[in-house]
Amino acid sequence: MSKPKKYQEVNAPKEVKKGQLRVWHIPQVPMHPFLIYVSSITEAKLVLVTLAEYDLFQLEYKIKPDYSNVQGLEVFNESDDGNWTEWEDEEGNNIDDTERT
Repeated sequence: MSKPKKYQEVNAPKEVKKGQLRVWHIPQVPMHPFLIYVSSITEAKLVLVTLAEYDLFQLEYKIKPDYSNVQGLEVFNESDDGNWTEWEDEEGNNIDDTERT
């Protein structure tokens, strides 16, 4: 039997470039993240809200007996040794502080 992946990626680009955005979502802590590559802050917010609402829907209809989820938005930084870091705007606000448009 093969070992499960440490994460699942959706829409992964062939080459990740500086400024690339990706949503990370862990539907049940502790486990590995589900990663969704997005093209804008607006798209990221929509994906994050959709995943959160879906988790609430599953709880309300007893699909999941309970859950503890966590999620966020990361940006790829070439200058930071190719690391992903939590996204912030120029004023230091993260995606939770961003209004959905």
